Amino acid sequence: SFVFSSSAAVYGTPDVDLVTEETPCAPISPYGETKLAGEWLVRATGRATGLSTASLRYFNVAGAAAPELADTGVFNVVPMVFEKLTQGAAPRIFGDDYPTPDGTCVRDYIHVADLAEAHVAAARALQSSPGHSLTLNVGRGEGVSVREMIDVINAVTGYDHPPTVTPRRPGDPARVVASADRVATELGWKAKYDVRDMITSAWAGWVRSHPEAARD
Repeated sequence: SFVFSSSAAVYGTPDVDLVTEETPCAPISPYGETKLAGEWLVRATGRATGLSTASLRYFNVAGAAAPELADTGVFNVVPMVFEKLTQGAAPRIFGDDYPTPDGTCVRDYIHVADLAEAHVAAARALQSSPGHSLTLNVGRGEGVSVREMIDVINAVTGYDHPPTVTPRRPGDPARVVASADRVATELGWKAKYDVRDMITSAWAGWVRSHPEAARD
């Protein structure tokens, strides 16, 4: 069996309340295009060889399973906010005029430990179903805005730096939130951790590598 790490980036900028696995794939970035091409190759290999396969479309991954396993890169909203707070600067919001409740982009965040459990569940499901092919969203099915995320980060870290608003980034969709129904049905899996859990675990990892960031 083979489990492929895909991404919600395959959907591009979907204009739907909840993204299902049937939502048309229209990636707008090279990253999303490579993930979609990877899914095609995985499915084709499965059909040609009888290999059971699963493509897991990750939504926005955050958190750390343990402080020493925390991601040290600054490539998504949580570490980007951590970095600004550590510098004594205000976090940035890229656009607050989107058609969402508070005007900022809404995303579906998933704890990396939940994501790991989804992989285990997928591998077990494939072992019991030779030649089977699965394509599944892996998310919580709950939307959190960028402003809400920054509010939680400030609360967890002990900082109090209101964000500043800068212009939109090209290609950022207003809302991308998973329908998590199929993964629950197919794998019996459901996310356990909420956004506060993600921030708390990620902050422990950040402070481990940036001790100057810790608040008394």
